[in-house]
Amino acid sequence: MPVALKEVFAFFSNPENLPKITPPWVGFKILTPPPIVMGLGTLIDYEVRLHHIPMRWRSKITEWKPPYQFADLQLKGPYSYWHHVHSFAESKGGTLVTDDIDYAVPFSGMPGAGFVEHHFVKPELERIFAHRSAALRVEFGLELTDESPKK
Repeated sequence: MPVALKEVFAFFSNPENLPKITPPWVGFKILTPPPIVMGLGTLIDYEVRLHHIPMRWRSKITEWKPPYQFADLQLKGPYSYWHHVHSFAESKGGTLVTDDIDYAVPFSGMPGAGFVEHHFVKPELERIFAHRSAALRVEFGLELTDESPKK
């Protein structure tokens, strides 16, 4: 993104910005009352919808290295395991944003779990992050939408 590192990190490290880049079909809602002060050990509660079923999700910030990286670990939620590392690096007049996610679906050792992951979970995560990428471009004024003011 052609945006300064500190500006991008500030955006991502404010949980109140998450609904702006999360697809509407996920039904994402922050349950933790604001303001949420991000740092090592911060707990954040969310609600999400998976296949129209509302679920609670609780994350804990397990790494905090401003302005380069932070990570969250799901303590409660739809996955057996979810660890999400958000990394930010200066790159050619902007910031490279990288998301590394390590996850396991429930009953991952059971027959059929690989099918569910490959045909349902992975494509849905790819769809969510594609939406997120487009929403970030709009959020930082890098791309117009139908709702954007025309000049």
